[in-house]
Amino acid sequence: MHTERGFDRLVNFSDAVVAIAITLLILPLVDTATELNDKTVSELLVDNWLKLLVFVISFAVIGRFWLAHHRMYENIAGYNKPLLWVNLFWLLTIVFLPFPTELIAAGSGDNSPATSALYVGTMVLSSFSGTGQMIIILRSPELQTPEARGTLTLVPSLVASSMMFAVFLVVVIFPQLGLFSLFGLALTGPVQAIVERVRRRSATPVA
Repeated sequence: MHTERGFDRLVNFSDAVVAIAITLLILPLVDTATELNDKTVSELLVDNWLKLLVFVISFAVIGRFWLAHHRMYENIAGYNKPLLWVNLFWLLTIVFLPFPTELIAAGSGDNSPATSALYVGTMVLSSFSGTGQMIIILRSPELQTPEARGTLTLVPSLVASSMMFAVFLVVVIFPQLGLFSLFGLALTGPVQAIVERVRRRSATPVA
């Protein structure tokens, strides 16, 4: 039997794992601070601009994934075994992200296509597993809070996953673009708005 205490433990455990993963991102920069020696802070920052950039990107990505996860779990009051396992896989992808982040930072800008593909591919798996959780929730109305039933939609999660996969394809096909491909994710919001607008129009009965 899945109790309310079990659900609280699931949410708290998920938050803790995300917090640990996002903290791990800063550790390489903390180590870099010990290399100051005769350098000025400005020189240290210039020499390690890539590490700083990748840290900010990865922090923003994990933060974005956590916000989506938080909104999703605000609409449910329970869980089942499929949701539990897919959530664990989502956490696996989140806690793995600091690894390709460090690979890119350590490459000093000379990263192989495989490194970029691993970095963005990890994000794709995070996004897809988030969508998987949303599918389970939509197919299990008993998990949803009373006020959320009938209001949830797969569109935002599906659009976000599709955009992430599109960026991954760009990274694989045009590896010379590198991290700049991630700027394509800025289109996620506008695309979601367009899809929602089209969906509402198609759902409106013609007079």
